Amino acid sequence: MNSINMPIVNVLIVDDIEHNLTALAALLARPEVRLLVARSGVEALELLLEHDVAVAILDVNMPGMSGFELASLIRGSPRTSHVPIIFLTATSQDAIRTFQGYEAGAVDFLYKPIEPRIVQSKVGIFVQLELQKRQLAEQLAATRQMLEANEMLMAVLSHDLRTPLSAVMSSAEYLMRASTDEKTTAVGRRIEHCGRRMTRMVEQLLNLARLQGGRLPLRRSHVQLDTLCQAVIEEFAANTATLADSRLVFEAHGDLAGQWDSDLVAQAVANLVNNALTHGEAHAPVRVRANGESPGEVLVTVANLGAIPADVMPLLFGAFSTATRAERQGSGLGLGLHIVRLIARTHGGDVNVISNEAEGTVFTIRLPRRPQPGAQPGDVALF
Repeated sequence: MNSINMPIVNVLIVDDIEHNLTALAALLARPEVRLLVARSGVEALELLLEHDVAVAILDVNMPGMSGFELASLIRGSPRTSHVPIIFLTATSQDAIRTFQGYEAGAVDFLYKPIEPRIVQSKVGIFVQLELQKRQLAEQLAATRQMLEANEMLMAVLSHDLRTPLSAVMSSAEYLMRASTDEKTTAVGRRIEHCGRRMTRMVEQLLNLARLQGGRLPLRRSHVQLDTLCQAVIEEFAANTATLADSRLVFEAHGDLAGQWDSDLVAQAVANLVNNALTHGEAHAPVRVRANGESPGEVLVTVANLGAIPADVMPLLFGAFSTATRAERQGSGLGLGLHIVRLIARTHGGDVNVISNEAEGTVFTIRLPRRPQPGAQPGDVALF
């Protein structure tokens, strides 16, 4: 690694005896280590105000301010409370004195005369921990920037695509209404169908970016889940291209009231219904069932005939998974089930699936009626 780009880690040494400082400095000299030397507790505190350190090595017996007193001050400051402290002492290993040191915040004790390899090894561990902490912080910052850039890109794309998509949909509707030619009308229906699918893709991409970035806060309100499910089903039934009006069956049981984000939950249910209509056996019913018999949560199940291959099951909820794309329906993004899982987990619930030849495929969303204690808005487990 080029020395110019090598990360530097600060190590603080505090001792009132000059030759002890010289000996420690010689032992701990490494290219990635900058040694901060203090000859008193006051000098050490001044250095800690200006520099972050990976570890502090303190002599116990110093005039004016002892190592224990200095450690207590270091622990008492929010800026330095996390700094690991190693005590150096010439005193014999007395249990009471050792306890006093650990009570002051020590992570370790070294007794003089010190063993060079032990000192190098212990300090080296804290230097490596500091380097790893910095690396993780850089990775976290890079991930946050990537998520922000991804969300911005999706927002720009969705905004810029909506205008031409709206023109395409309007043109398709005009063709279907104005033309008396069957072929032209069929072309208009095909354009409209593709336009609707493109619109769903744009919305899925935007919502995915917001959900994964934690930037789509829940707007909880009192929701009656049976009413919500019926509205979703009616929307599908209105699109005659899916023949959903003759395939969708809805059942409701128990108390279906709860505090949820109605738009997100509706999207989750719609994604499952669309998945069932697309991938289930043609012309077989798709059954949507809302069960509110449990006092703490509500279950929504979407069932269809047809089994999911065993090798596909582990891939179902992955983002951009080809497992959820129907070859005969054209290319999709494979985001529908992934977004369902994100929405369920954002609400403190989850989604699972059971699939076999005998019973078909059943997806179940579990939604706690109210926010879980300790949960934060936007909390979501992605994996």
